[in-house]
Amino acid sequence: MSAFINAAHIYIRMKMTEEAATTQVAWVLSYVQGGVAEAWKDNLLDELAKEESEVESVEKLFTKIRNDFGETLEKERKIEQLRTIEQRGRTCDEYVQEFKKVARGSGYEGHPLIEEFKRGLNGAIRRKLAEAEEPPTTIGEWQERAVRLDRNQRQSRAEERMLERNAARLGGNAQPRGGSYGGRGGQIMQRWGDSRGGNTFNRGGYQPGPRRDPNAMNVDRGTGGDRKCYHCGKFGHMARNCWDRNKARVVETPQESAKENGGQ
Repeated sequence: MSAFINAAHIYIRMKMTEEAATTQVAWVLSYVQGGVAEAWKDNLLDELAKEESEVESVEKLFTKIRNDFGETLEKERKIEQLRTIEQRGRTCDEYVQEFKKVARGSGYEGHPLIEEFKRGLNGAIRRKLAEAEEPPTTIGEWQERAVRLDRNQRQSRAEERMLERNAARLGGNAQPRGGSYGGRGGQIMQRWGDSRGGNTFNRGGYQPGPRRDPNAMNVDRGTGGDRKCYHCGKFGHMARNCWDRNKARVVETPQESAKENGGQ
């Protein structure tokens, strides 16, 4: 309403300052259209034709419009807002506060007011409350329980995001007990194979190596105590680790070797 009056004021000052008051009033009334305003305009034109109206200038016309339509237009504006307001990406608390502000003075109450509130709620919250064992029955219950449910959902999502960020920072190296090897231990085991058959450990877990031929000679078999040095002739070490480098190499005949081993 204020925008209409301001626009009419500007046009009259620019284009119609020399026109008669009745012409200015008639021009303004030509833009009053639709619904209750149309009937109001027809009644006013009849009064003007009979010279029964107190509207003698465009300023008095604007005053009458404010007095007759101020409350009605404000109510219609609030009803329009009430029918289009939605929660969307806002918190339910923000939606409830705006809904209360718009509903005040709209004339809505009871079941129609609840239906408008439910319409604007996010679908997930609306369905949760409607499917509850004891769904809310008053506008106050709907608003209170919707706010509480929305807060719980947002807190749950925030906790899930925090857990995902923590897992991402660990880089996937944290493994449960009994799982694959990771971290420094996994890197070491990945670099060095298991001496028992060439099996290896890596980040993906225990990887078996090729199976050893049971008929092949194992040069590493045996303990240090039964190994004989072919340099000094003593047991307990091998020639490459012999500490007696100055001694001449011992060369045994097969017969001597058999005697030492208890053979014939």
